[in-house]
Amino acid sequence: MQQGYAAVLCVLAVLGLEAAAPGECELTRLLQDKLQYEMRLQYMKHYFPIDYTVQVQYEEVLRPSNITRLRNGTVSEAALRYLWFHVSSQAVLRIREVLPEKHPSWKYTQELCQLFDALGEEYSKYQQTDVEAVVADLVKLIHSAGAESRSKAVRPKALLDNCLKVMRMLYGVPC
Repeated sequence: MQQGYAAVLCVLAVLGLEAAAPGECELTRLLQDKLQYEMRLQYMKHYFPIDYTVQVQYEEVLRPSNITRLRNGTVSEAALRYLWFHVSSQAVLRIREVLPEKHPSWKYTQELCQLFDALGEEYSKYQQTDVEAVVADLVKLIHSAGAESRSKAVRPKALLDNCLKVMRMLYGVPC
């Protein structure tokens, strides 16, 4: 069993992909279940007023095209997953900030936050010192309080749509 796992890691290393930890894979599967289209549509569109938007920082909108550009810039897969985690968890927090506790989407966003918290614990087990400077700078910008001047209005469903698309790009092969 150990030899088979080592062989898979070697193949992934040869392909230039870094394997995700088993805990990451399980948590992303749970997130994918929570981010099903019907749930995103119901909780992030139908339960919000028409054309409702949330103010987020420019860097908090992570699209598949951003990932492709960073991959072409030779950013490692582990660093991209680290970036996706920070952007997506911050987006869910932004959505949750605008919801009163009695809102029908409150429980849904709370469950998403719990999954991201568990994923954060997985990332805290690993050394992130080898994260490329471009990713480290983006994460700092996302968590800085003074970056509100670069904000944009985004629909809550669009934030979660991007979260799911990028997650599938980053975790599809290693998981």
